[in-house]
Amino acid sequence: MKYAIHTFGCRVNQADSFEIEECLRAGGAQGAPADEADVVVVNTCTVTGAADQGARTLIRRVARRNASARIIVTGCYATRAPEALASMPGVVRLVANDGKAQLIKDLRGSGDDDGPCGTRIEPGVGGRTAYSLRVQTGCEEQCAFCVIPSTRGPSRSRLPSDVLAGVDRLAAAGYRELWLVGVHLGSYGRDLAPSSSLVELLRALDTAPGDVSFRISSLEPMDCRPEVVDLLEKSGRFAPHLHLPLQHGSDRVLAAMRRPYSVAHCRQLVDDIRARLPHASIGTDVIAGFPGETDADAEECERAVEAMPLSYLHVFPYSDRPGTAAAAMTPKVEPGQVKARAARLRDIGARLSSRFVRSQVGSARPGLTLDDGTTVLTDNFLKVAIPPGLARNVRVRVRIDTDSPGPMGRLV
Repeated sequence: MKYAIHTFGCRVNQADSFEIEECLRAGGAQGAPADEADVVVVNTCTVTGAADQGARTLIRRVARRNASARIIVTGCYATRAPEALASMPGVVRLVANDGKAQLIKDLRGSGDDDGPCGTRIEPGVGGRTAYSLRVQTGCEEQCAFCVIPSTRGPSRSRLPSDVLAGVDRLAAAGYRELWLVGVHLGSYGRDLAPSSSLVELLRALDTAPGDVSFRISSLEPMDCRPEVVDLLEKSGRFAPHLHLPLQHGSDRVLAAMRRPYSVAHCRQLVDDIRARLPHASIGTDVIAGFPGETDADAEECERAVEAMPLSYLHVFPYSDRPGTAAAAMTPKVEPGQVKARAARLRDIGARLSSRFVRSQVGSARPGLTLDDGTTVLTDNFLKVAIPPGLARNVRVRVRIDTDSPGPMGRLV
């Protein structure tokens, strides 16, 4: 059997797709382009209307180009609105997020065994060098704009022993960098008995055997404890890279969003991290055009974000999500204004990114070769072009010589 997997959205979805693909390959299936595949798995996102539209467009394209393909649709859109997808051409099965474990079990085809399918995905398969390791899923926060608590359910954490076993297995497969991902990663361990915490998990990983390093994925500002920064500063196993979703630079809008912190708290947090880790990459998310956002709110957000020593921005134009509190809020921001405000934020993000890259010129950073070996992903999340000569997945140290037209360097 030939298969293809298309993944939309967050790194948790990517981690879920890795597990699905691992089981397909363990059963003897072979990866192929969607136009040639017998089975196409579409792992959807529903954070924005654009994500929904992207999934529908892909399904129609696959069905048009490959009429014999059996399309399995899963993920958050399939959980939120299965009726919107069930009648689409080629779709033979809809799998909600809470059914992914059963889907994996069905693909495994090994009775009641609930263990891993076996290491079949080595670095390089599907263009991936690092592996997204899901340690948690679900969220119990009540952010006004977010539909994910209803599509992912309450927070559920993997046992530390299972996480460590997964690290051993992936290290044995040849992975040198693992991304630790979760829907609400900072809540890790609160649901376990006995309870644990993200810091306890990180400390266990810090002493795990094997030549593998870790990168922490998105971490809410209120969950970025000093102990986390301590590990990034001192351990050597964790990349100096944090993604801290701010969402807005106005306290008034943050309160309407039901975000449990202030702009001042985030500014102090970023300043403290930068003081302790001058080379760290610090990114954030910002939403443009939240209901009720005024011109003054938007300008305040722009000023606040540009004043922080950030490395990059992910900008999201607001779109109503059915069932969320924000969907009922008024007044709505006119679509043209949303687009213009998002564009201004992206311009700020481009300036922040350029500033960070310039600050790294002349420094030497550890990293891992990607793709055909002519790109290095540094520990602080820069993609640096280097001369050819190395394979993928090689640990190197690269000196960054120039920031134009992009980061370029040489091995040292």
